[in-house]
Formats: sequence, C-alpha cells, structure tokens
Amino acid sequence: MDELPEDLTELLEEYARHLRLGRNRSAHTVRAYVGDARSLLLHLCARAADSGVGEIDLSLLRSWLAEQGAGGAARTTMSRRASSARTFTAWLTRTGRLPVDPGPRLASPRPHKVLPAVLGRDQAREALTAAESGAAQHDPIALRDRLIVELLYATGIRVSELCGLDIDDVDRERRQVRVLGKGNKERSVPFGVPADQALESWLRYGRPLLAATDSGRALLLGRRGRRLDPRQARTVVHEVVSAISGAPDLGPHGLRHTAATHLLEGGADLRVVQEILGHASMATTQLYTHISIDRLRQAHDQAHPRA
Repeated sequence: MDELPEDLTELLEEYARHLRLGRNRSAHTVRAYVGDARSLLLHLCARAADSGVGEIDLSLLRSWLAEQGAGGAARTTMSRRASSARTFTAWLTRTGRLPVDPGPRLASPRPHKVLPAVLGRDQAREALTAAESGAAQHDPIALRDRLIVELLYATGIRVSELCGLDIDDVDRERRQVRVLGKGNKERSVPFGVPADQALESWLRYGRPLLAATDSGRALLLGRRGRRLDPRQARTVVHEVVSAISGAPDLGPHGLRHTAATHLLEGGADLRVVQEILGHASMATTQLYTHISIDRLRQAHDQAHPRA
C-alpha cells in the first residue's frame, strides 16, 4: 500500500501543522518527521486495512523499525526514526487518539560513532589559496565563492547560518559575525584577517554587481541577486575541495568539522570551541577530540620508528 486512507492523510496534515508551530523546527526536520509518521501509518495499514491509530502499540513500533533495518537503513537512520516515532506517538496521546503512549518504551538502536572527514592543514591552505587565486580578476561570483570558503573555515558556522547572514551582522572592526543558530540562539563568532580581506573584496567589487531590488541586506547573493541558497554554497565547497589532490569529498559541514579540529589541534579550549560552534551539549563538541587523537595516532604510526 502506497496511499493512506483519507482520515489518516488528514491526520498527517494536522501533525505537520503542529510540528511547524513548535520548537522552531526547520522545514527539513518537519518533512522528515512527517515522512516517518507516514511510513509508520502505512505499516499499520499493511497489517490490517481497517486499523486505526488507536491500535499503535509497542509491538507495531518494533516491527516497523525492524522493517526499516531489513530494508537497509543505517543504525543512525533507525535511531532518528525511533526518536521521530516517539514524537508522533506523544502527540497522538496528547490529542486523545492513543490511550497510552508506547513511545517511551521503544529503544533506539545505538548508532555507530563515525568520525567525520576533515581536511589536513595543508589541504585547507591549498583550498583557500585556490579560492583566492580564482577571485584575482574581481569576477563577482569568484569573489563570492572565495568568501564562502573563507568564512566557513574561519568561523566554523553552519551553511544555513552563513546564508542567513545580513551585511549588518558583520562587524569588521571587531572581526566577528553575529549568527542566529539553532533554536534562534544568537552568538558572535570571530574571524581572521584573510576572511576580512575576502569580505572587503566581495563588498567592494562583487556584491554591488550582483545586487538587485530584492537583495535586501543579504550578505551573500546568487547570480540573480537573491539571498544565496545553501545548496549553491554546498556546490561551491564541493567544487573547491574536489580540486585538491588527496582531499576527502566534503561540503560545508566538512569545513565546519575541519575548523573545529584545527582549533583543538592548535590548543583551543573545548568550551571555547563549543561556544564558537554553537553546540548546546559539550558531548557533541567532544567528538572533535576523538578526531584530533585519531590524527595524532596516524601521524605517530607513520613517523615513529617503533610505532
């Protein structure tokens, strides 16, 4: 069965409205939660065509997750879907559609901890040099692309945060950007001289040539003068990094990982890195200590005669 009965379709629409109204969830998160709820309801209907949401219980949740695993879903995906199912059943219970919430008893598959790929210092330097040389002729797109790479690496901000920056969010005198992060939490992040030079070139020679009537105060613009879309920024990073010999395939989030790793390798305090990245939990930031230790171990194994 690929289609839900009309009453369940209406239920999903109501659930989507609820998700959009609460907790400042992104459109991407709402789509994922609704997609998981739809998958669960399809699983319910497949068990019995006339089943209602009041019949969702722990055994159904477990069989749905097992089906995901049998279909090849990764443990991290299954863990996210378990969390999504708990959110859905909690809402069903609050709205009186379920007498008892089975969600809290649904265990999440523990995801394997995968260390993200990062650039080495030399690779990062090569990528930034390539972006700078590409902007030497003052082509507005090349100037913008250089700024994208410079700011992402200099600040470690998320690509959505980068694309959400307005001109007024940049304090060049203090060399810092004001960022609106997850949960509408605001933080200030410093950047260095190379990023400031890229900003100067973009604001003087690049942005004025792309600016249009609907540009507003957006810092970064697309070819048609509108605020830069995060997908365009991802393409820029992939193209710059893919030209570096031996570099892993990574996008803006990879530059964020790289910035955090290089900060810690340079001696930055873990809490400082947490503040820069805008992590709510120190546990998230501690992942980068594992990356640093792993890189040290690789260097030791390659260089020490008795490794």
